[in-house]
Amino acid sequence: MGSPSFFSRRLPPLWLLLLSPWPVWTQALPAATPSGPPGAPDCPEACVCAPGGQANCSGRALPAVPGGLRKSVRILLLDHNRVRALPPGAFVGAGALLRLDLHENGLRWVHAWAFWGLGALQQLDLSANQLEVLVPGTFVPLRALRDLSLAGNRLARLEPAALGALPLLRALNLRDNELPALARGLLAGLPALDTLRLRGNPWACGCALRPLCAWLRRHPSSAPGEPSGARAGPGPRRRRRRRLTPRPCPAEAETLLCVSPGRLTFSPLAALPDAAFSRCAQPLALRDLAVVYALGPASFLASLATCLGLGSLLTACRARRHRAAAAARHPLKRLPEPGSGTASPADPGSPAAGTAQA
Repeated sequence: MGSPSFFSRRLPPLWLLLLSPWPVWTQALPAATPSGPPGAPDCPEACVCAPGGQANCSGRALPAVPGGLRKSVRILLLDHNRVRALPPGAFVGAGALLRLDLHENGLRWVHAWAFWGLGALQQLDLSANQLEVLVPGTFVPLRALRDLSLAGNRLARLEPAALGALPLLRALNLRDNELPALARGLLAGLPALDTLRLRGNPWACGCALRPLCAWLRRHPSSAPGEPSGARAGPGPRRRRRRRLTPRPCPAEAETLLCVSPGRLTFSPLAALPDAAFSRCAQPLALRDLAVVYALGPASFLASLATCLGLGSLLTACRARRHRAAAAARHPLKRLPEPGSGTASPADPGSPAAGTAQA
């Protein structure tokens, strides 16, 4: 056999690739490019991952959110750990996360940017923690959120700015908190809400509870916990079409009772008519607000000018009174009229003064 050619013996494989035709080189180059950083784990540290993108980190006494979160994670279970706080960007890298479970962590503080980047998240469980307040903007990045549980915390007030506008939220669980009422405008930013869990809160049936009572009257209840489509006939196709979102429970609506004031104690919230709030002040309309904002500065300037004018008038009157009093205490001496024969003794040019000198 003939000896191998010079190119096959001496040139390295890279040169052979460069000397190959252009289509072959363009196809070989992506195959040689790595798909990710070398050694990057597909599963977060201290977690057990299952097919389908589920990362199970439950009950591992974790003090913080584990690192190494990637877009392949769809479900992250962090319940029964020791995550006391969520710093900004706590879930960086998990932009495809759909479900996040953080219940029973002793969680006390959530930064306003903790959930930044989780635009695809649909289910969030923060129940059985120690949250007392939620800062404005906490849930603003979660535009796709459909199910939110804040049950079993210490929330005494929930501001609309904390939830923000969640157009797809259908289920909100606020059970077993310390809420006496829901802030005005909270439910207005949740147009798709149809499941609201409220039991276990000290509801004070005053004017602040009027929006909640109106919402309960506008949303009639269906069978408790029954998924939509459950009454359809059997069959695998119909079962696939069932919605697993729970519906409002009428039994729970009946157990929402007032704890104050005295005349409304133990009254069901859903049974309070709008006439029960007849003494409450109605919110101002936009036209009324415009009139108030327009007349407010003008009336302030007018009152300021009136005060300055009255003050100046009073000061002038007092000054004139002081001058009159001073003139009465020290009267001025009258001067002699010109042409009169009487001369003053003090006048040196008068005859009386010359006689006195002689």
